[in-house]
Amino acid sequence: MSPVEVLANQLRPDRGWSEHLGPEFRQPYMQQLADFLAREERAGKVLFPASQHCFNALNTTALSDVSVVILGQDPYHGPGQAHGLCFSVRPDVATPPSLVNIFKEIQSDLGIEPPDHGCLQPWAEEGVLLLNSVLTVVQGQAGAHQRQGWERFTDKVVETINRERDGVVFLLWGSYARKKGQHIDRNRHLVLEGPHPSPLSAYRGFFGCRHFSRANDWLQQNGQQPINWALPSRAELMARYRG
Repeated sequence: MSPVEVLANQLRPDRGWSEHLGPEFRQPYMQQLADFLAREERAGKVLFPASQHCFNALNTTALSDVSVVILGQDPYHGPGQAHGLCFSVRPDVATPPSLVNIFKEIQSDLGIEPPDHGCLQPWAEEGVLLLNSVLTVVQGQAGAHQRQGWERFTDKVVETINRERDGVVFLLWGSYARKKGQHIDRNRHLVLEGPHPSPLSAYRGFFGCRHFSRANDWLQQNGQQPINWALPSRAELMARYRG
């Protein structure tokens, strides 16, 4: 198989995305991106997340289930962290600072105690699309795969949600995520913008934004189920996915 066919085969055909995103894999930019990723691997570079988790956000949250979208920038670049969901890490990995601040805001907003891990897989299974703008990175090199084509692909993801779904809440934190806002019809969807939860910017308005309660209020007003932002304990989570 060609590099682009290998990449395309990582996208599950039963989640509703392939119908809308499949044609992207025939575009020259996507073929160039696949060739670039293959060259990076041949050069011995370690890419995160592992290729089978590249589309984890789309493979976990079906298009028909999307009710909230959280947009990140690019994957974590430390060993064992990235698993294809923005801001999320595996349950046995230390919770990164930005996610610590997200949990602090949830506690302030909804009174939910922070979990003892940083795995957001249960959110994704509930309809929260945890989408990075760039889906791969080189170990130890933040932003290494920016401007290689991923941004165009994830723009298409946002455009698809905007067109195919109604009443979705988009949480856009930081200038990088807010750029995606140009693809969203704000008459049909709720767009909540704020500073990034990074320790460098969280105190400039992320804390106190109450995006989590506002998202649930909007969903309920539009006849949808609110998101359960409480996460199971690490032990419960490990048992759930082990089983």
